[in-house]
Amino acid sequence: MLRKNLCLLCSLLTLVFAGSSFGAEKLVNGIDANFPPFAFIDKTGTPSGFDVEAMNWIAKDIGVEVTHQPIEWDGIITSLLTKKIDIIASGMSITEERAKQVNFTIPYWVIKQVMVTKKSSPLTVDQALTGKKTIGVQQGTSEAKWLKEEAPKKGWNFELRYYSSSPLAIEDVLNGRIDAAAMDDAPAKDAASKKDVHIIGTFGMHDEEFGYAVRKDEKELLEKVNKALAKFMATPEWNKLIVKYGLNK
Repeated sequence: MLRKNLCLLCSLLTLVFAGSSFGAEKLVNGIDANFPPFAFIDKTGTPSGFDVEAMNWIAKDIGVEVTHQPIEWDGIITSLLTKKIDIIASGMSITEERAKQVNFTIPYWVIKQVMVTKKSSPLTVDQALTGKKTIGVQQGTSEAKWLKEEAPKKGWNFELRYYSSSPLAIEDVLNGRIDAAAMDDAPAKDAASKKDVHIIGTFGMHDEEFGYAVRKDEKELLEKVNKALAKFMATPEWNKLIVKYGLNK
């Protein structure tokens, strides 16, 4: 009888903790590997970036190992919901639409949306929006959604061209295939520091906050990541990481 009761208890515990990634010793973090300085693949082929290093610190603090899995941004939430990954720590804007699918941590960064052109281009933001120009955006981003929805309301007549990453849009700006690219200001500044492009301004979209995303049923994981993230943000190491990736500029 005792053995039967123990087996029953084990079965109940299995049901309670089944499907919880936090019950495991490892977490898989989904990243957009083309989103510098928050996440990218370095010259050695290793995932790197602000969010990658931050997640490494958080994982160590909560006592788990973490690996970083590159995922196409347009399908990254689907990968989380289907349990191919356990968390998204990769410059994801907290939006009302996304919050219906996932739970977000506390915000850790504020981002602006900007327009980028070649340095030699005289194009202004207003001309890009109203002058029948072609603007590149990354598929699945909040700026892509916002520009598509706002254009008919405001009478803008630009053409949107979609890319799998912001760096690919930048390359087409440089090659003259598109007139401008819209993106978060951090990767825009990163591109401007390395390539012959510059930021010409914001385009009317409100500032957004970044947060890490977990599945709705991962409440324990969310609580522990929130606690560790808040702890990390209060340390000198957090500020050093900001400086390391040029986010203080």
